Amino acid sequence: MSSTISDKVLKFPYVSLVHALRDLSGVARNETEGKTVDRSRTGLWLRSLLAIYDIDDMNRLDLAWWQLDALAEADRFLAARPQARVFEYGSGASTLWLARRAASVTSVEHDGAWHRRVSGMLGSYPHVTLLHVPGAIVGEATSAYGSGKGNAAGLDFRDYAHAIDGQGRFDMIVIDGRCRERCLDLARRHLAPGGIILFDNSNRRRYQKALANCGLAAKRYAGLTACLPYPDETTILSAP
Repeated sequence: MSSTISDKVLKFPYVSLVHALRDLSGVARNETEGKTVDRSRTGLWLRSLLAIYDIDDMNRLDLAWWQLDALAEADRFLAARPQARVFEYGSGASTLWLARRAASVTSVEHDGAWHRRVSGMLGSYPHVTLLHVPGAIVGEATSAYGSGKGNAAGLDFRDYAHAIDGQGRFDMIVIDGRCRERCLDLARRHLAPGGIILFDNSNRRRYQKALANCGLAAKRYAGLTACLPYPDETTILSAP
């Protein structure tokens, strides 16, 4: 799940409390010293609750911020395709997770501070390209490439959505950033035969029309989600 600095500030009290509990418990320190992480579905979810908005901890856990069953399905998909090409809208822990499983990853990020943060963690992954494409300021004008995210009001994400153009076809495309409805329309045109699109937070009302009309078969995964104390949903789309 793409995360921005502003998102974290909005959720600061909860995040700070959870991180304090993690530090007091010594969980992360014990893992650094060699203690094995419980990688059962429930065990991994419980541990991930302490890693919310901490990309370093998520990276140590080898997790992407998706619904856990969808994450497992994506893992199986990539394991069967070691030469997979992946495109990702919205960078974060998922970028690092994908880097360990795909032959090439291209990710586009709108937030400059977050782009720098993630870029600093990609030194060991020369096969990953992280693009910075911010939204263009349009003020009060209505944009067909707007975002439903509150802090994105007045921004146009046309260039961001079209960052996938001219890059060929991809075996897997992740939509977990801004302007997701438009990104979905473009993504399906760049999907390789047998490929999948992973659409995160697919239970949000504003995405339902785009998902219903995209012409792809949808499998919705709802329930335990990395880092979240409540259920969420990730959908995997494929050609029928």
